[in-house]
Amino acid sequence: MLGGAGVPLREIGLVILVAAIITYLTTGIVRSVLVRSGQVAEVRQRDSHSQPTPQLGGLAMYTGFISAVFFAAQLPALTRGFMPVTPEMTAVIWASSAIVLVGIVDDLVELSALVKLAGQLVAATLLSALGLTWSLLFVPFGGGTTLLLDQFQSSLVTIFIAVLLVNAINFVDGLDGLAAGLGLIAGGAILIFSLTVLHDQGGAVSAYPPAIIAAGLVGMCAGFLPHNFEPSRIFMGDSGSMLIGLLLAAASTSVSGKINMSLYGGADMVAVLSPLIVVIAAVFIPVLDLVWAVIRRLSQGRSPFSADKAHIHHRLLSLGHTHRRTVLVLYLWVSAVAFGAVSFSVVPVPVAAGATAVAIVTAAVATLIPLRAGKIGRVPASADKPG
Repeated sequence: MLGGAGVPLREIGLVILVAAIITYLTTGIVRSVLVRSGQVAEVRQRDSHSQPTPQLGGLAMYTGFISAVFFAAQLPALTRGFMPVTPEMTAVIWASSAIVLVGIVDDLVELSALVKLAGQLVAATLLSALGLTWSLLFVPFGGGTTLLLDQFQSSLVTIFIAVLLVNAINFVDGLDGLAAGLGLIAGGAILIFSLTVLHDQGGAVSAYPPAIIAAGLVGMCAGFLPHNFEPSRIFMGDSGSMLIGLLLAAASTSVSGKINMSLYGGADMVAVLSPLIVVIAAVFIPVLDLVWAVIRRLSQGRSPFSADKAHIHHRLLSLGHTHRRTVLVLYLWVSAVAFGAVSFSVVPVPVAAGATAVAIVTAAVATLIPLRAGKIGRVPASADKPG
């Protein structure tokens, strides 16, 4: 049970609600302004969508998230997650502002890959320099040891993870509602774990920032999805997908980067590693897609940054899934692993293992349905921004 002393469930719920409402309302305003001003994404040869569609939805998502964070700072039950107690939320605000600024410029003028990477590095460096870093790193080999990272090492690990997740989510943003849905699922799983830590440790200060970050992320994505689910009326753009990736990196770093995992036994290890497994589950598909895309393009003598229509979601579409079914199948896979991982910290291990196995089998069956029906076909002509 997540209720009890030290767990501000009502306040966390309000943070989610504020983020969702403001994101939803602001998205409508942003879309209206873009349409009236003619700022819409024209259909390119490599695109899968068939109608010019406004983007910059990330600006509305950022507005919803920041509004929710400032609202949380006013709630007495959540003040332990802010300065002067901890600098982590300040780091998140500045880093997210930087990544959204880079994304907005890219959505408007399409930056080169190297310039965009430089902007991502700046945002990740801000996250680390302002106090949100990995201070401990667990090495599972040789019986398992926990390394105490110095400032330089912690900065390198934090920046690497942040840039990796930013690009992974940016790559997976190729179908209407996909990136927002994955952000909501991963954020929800991290939120459950953070609330569990708050309950088990009687309100530990270290669990407040990841809970607030995850709550804002969940609300932000939930508010944007009604506008973005197929058929999409607005795209989040790089400003939105990179923001989701950065917030996932921030939440996972905040909740996992300070845990001395070598103090835990084997039975507890799955629960302690849950936030890492959650994020790995959420980005496994996009990271795999990213790595495979680089290998595929290099083997063809092309730049690894060149675009194509051979991503995982395109392959699912070609198997016969509709646009919506492809998104739902990917939701199923990420939910099965992400919530399966966090369930080990909430319910007994046999129950968690059984429920996770059932969820994985369900996702596998849903994936193979078009093959069994012999519905292999062409990629439909409606999809979000390709990576």
